[in-house]
Amino acid sequence: MKMRDVARRAGVSPATVSRVLNGVPTVGEEHRRRVLRAIEELGYRPNKLASNLRRQKAEMIGVVVSDIENPHFTEMVRAVEDAAYRRGYRVLLCNTDETPQKQRAYLEVLAAERVLGVILSPSDPEDGGIGELMDLKIPVVAFDRTVADPRADAVVVDNVGGVRMATRRLIAAGHERIGFISGSEGIETGSGRLAGYREAMLEAGLGLRVAHGGFRIEGGREAARRLLSGGEGITALIVGNNLMTIGALKALRERGVRVPDDVALVAVDDPFWAELVEPPLTALAQPVRRMAGCAMEMLLERISGGRSAPRREVFGLELRVRGSCGTAA
Repeated sequence: MKMRDVARRAGVSPATVSRVLNGVPTVGEEHRRRVLRAIEELGYRPNKLASNLRRQKAEMIGVVVSDIENPHFTEMVRAVEDAAYRRGYRVLLCNTDETPQKQRAYLEVLAAERVLGVILSPSDPEDGGIGELMDLKIPVVAFDRTVADPRADAVVVDNVGGVRMATRRLIAAGHERIGFISGSEGIETGSGRLAGYREAMLEAGLGLRVAHGGFRIEGGREAARRLLSGGEGITALIVGNNLMTIGALKALRERGVRVPDDVALVAVDDPFWAELVEPPLTALAQPVRRMAGCAMEMLLERISGGRSAPRREVFGLELRVRGSCGTAA
């Protein structure tokens, strides 16, 4: 099967099919839908071998995440891989474990492999390897966290606004002793979420109760223990990501603390198990698949040469109120 077969089915020119496959943004939405539908119906897969030989580079996209065990990044990788495969690209996945040294090593590998572009959730936003990739004309889209190089695109969420909203909700429900389990302050998502909590508490004239969990399960468990052991008991708890929430739930269960009767609970991230626990977990949900799709489209725009100016897209967090916060209808 050839590209002209797809073009015939879609009622467009082979050149239009080629532009759709390469993510050129100037293709009209109706033509793009017809081409993608024809590709799906015919089961067409582009022959990339000849193209690779002409370009002297692989049709490969690098995806670098900070913690593949985190369901947030697992979902992101799945969405990016799906989108890449539909367009005839393959994904080279790298996991840094929040370690700058591993990030630098993987960026060097991706540069050596001459990947077409990179979607990166940085452990070290100031890594010089990011700039080296872009010097090689390999575009970079920062996901979840921005990078220092101003040439890179970014897809992020409003962490400050989201956590501020959740904290205000608890304050409006009558809570004054609200604890917060923070991730790593040196990481943008950690500092932003902490800032949102701090802003809401200070504007209400309330004292801060913060413990750091490092975005890990055991860290969240220890942080929850510290907050629960404080002299003035907390009545509500906000946890900065889904892994730390698992740890916090363990600590609450160990101490026989009832949710929400004794402590109201709100978590950042809405993992698949949020509605399976009892009571169901109130969560600040990130639109991960929409974010991943946006990152992929931005990267393909860069790869195709359709855009040179950097873009930044900011998504909102949705507060999904369930039983664990004690304010559900």
